[in-house]
Amino acid sequence: MGAVAAALKDQGWKVSGSDDRAYPPMSDFLASRGIAFVPGFRSENLPKEDAVIVVGNAISRGNPEVEAVLNRKLNYASLPEVLRANFLRGRHNIVITGTHGKTTVTSLTAWILEFAGKTPSYLIGGLPANLGQGACLRDASSSRHFVIEGDEYDTAFFDKRSKFLHYLPELVVINNIEFDHADIFKDLDAIKQSFRRLLNVIPSEGMVLINGDDPNCLDVARNCPSPIVEVGFSENSGNRILHPWQRDARCGFELFGEKFELPMTGEHNLRNAAMAISAAHFYGISTKTIREALVKFEGIKRRQEVRGVVNGITIIDDFGHHPSAIRQTLEGLAKCYSGSRLWAIFEPRSNTTRRSIFQHELPCSFASAHGVVIGEVNRAAELKPEERLDTTRLVADLQKQGQVAFHEPSAASIVKQLRPLLKSGDVIVVLSNGAFDGLHEKLLEGLV
Repeated sequence: MGAVAAALKDQGWKVSGSDDRAYPPMSDFLASRGIAFVPGFRSENLPKEDAVIVVGNAISRGNPEVEAVLNRKLNYASLPEVLRANFLRGRHNIVITGTHGKTTVTSLTAWILEFAGKTPSYLIGGLPANLGQGACLRDASSSRHFVIEGDEYDTAFFDKRSKFLHYLPELVVINNIEFDHADIFKDLDAIKQSFRRLLNVIPSEGMVLINGDDPNCLDVARNCPSPIVEVGFSENSGNRILHPWQRDARCGFELFGEKFELPMTGEHNLRNAAMAISAAHFYGISTKTIREALVKFEGIKRRQEVRGVVNGITIIDDFGHHPSAIRQTLEGLAKCYSGSRLWAIFEPRSNTTRRSIFQHELPCSFASAHGVVIGEVNRAAELKPEERLDTTRLVADLQKQGQVAFHEPSAASIVKQLRPLLKSGDVIVVLSNGAFDGLHEKLLEGLV
């Protein structure tokens, strides 16, 4: 929503909005672009003049602005509808999907196309350093390619289909499929069904790139009416990743008989890069150009982002919140910072991880960490006790694995409890898809 707001403002639209939980980096980004948002939702926030009211998918009935929109019979739409109607028709739309890695693959793909002079439009759920913004909606006459992060989450309270079904895909990447979004999907089969619907609207001249090592992806792609290429490490993958390596915060591999390298770490980023390379290759970009673009990739806000080093202690911010993403992130950081003690601080904040669904999976996902701190379950009062992630049990399971582990209810108490346990050379990674009560800043200040 924020990224599209900025891009629309650049095109001359007058943009304003409301939000009750805006936090950095997006709140800072909006402020830098001169876009005002009102804290809280009230009917008087709505514009008096004619406008398109774009309703975010986190908004539900009962919201005072929604009720005013319906009662006044104003013109409203979901964000995907606005994109489809105004920006996606007639373009080469590259839709990046999957449970994990969407933002990274979308950022890499958009950057490669930008570096190659294709002047793509793009919409990314993060802030890539090379591009400087999460959205760039260029005129169709100068921008034939559109790279968009395709979320399987529902579209709006009035449209429960997945967002990506609106995006008129030509090339689709399915990076992986796991159970997530427990507030929307009943089970894994329901998620798979949504991906099957996506594959059913890809044109016959289009392409599907799927994770050739993921059984769920292979299952979904059966009977797909469009061409499919598997990307992965397995022998059956058409685009096979060969000779992977990781060292000194970099990784690399071979694909299409060429060597590629990028300044990131972790097996998941090897896969992410291979998907982006395969997408760029489909549109005729030379491997030489792709290789040069990857080397110059500067990363994404909140994806293994080093926020600072205080008294020899490195503080890293990462968006990981699903057990698989946590495991892969920590494994990659453990290799990158070999010889250092790795501390993971996790906020159970997503609609899935704040529930007990991953109670058994979470302890193993932290196996690469020396110590683990579990924050307060976000919006815990909204869940019944039996539905809620049991942080006491999670800490006990981590301790049984031989790890230092504890639970603290606030950012301030986490810093106070953690500080005497740290020493120079340690690495702290904060894992959250939210602001985590300003924990990053409190660590930088409290460890001085």
